[in-house]
Amino acid sequence: MRSTRAAAAISRLNSRSEGRHYLLSATSSGLFKLQEQGEEGLNALGAALPLDEFVRFVDSLGPQKIRRITKNDAAFARQLVRKPKA
Repeated sequence: MRSTRAAAAISRLNSRSEGRHYLLSATSSGLFKLQEQGEEGLNALGAALPLDEFVRFVDSLGPQKIRRITKNDAAFARQLVRKPKA
């Protein structure tokens, strides 16, 4: 069940990266590895990592989705900025 978060991260990466296919592999010690499937076979990307570090690593790869912000969110963010004291 622990690998569900890792598999979801791989799925997000595959949806962001057109033309590339990434795979998840788990080691017997409970670590996760990222592999890319190319024309010449599987290429390991990075070392085997624990779950939380693996998810952060996978989320940092590939093109990032631009987060949409509403007008209200933008106005709220502007209000949070501290004004310098005079």
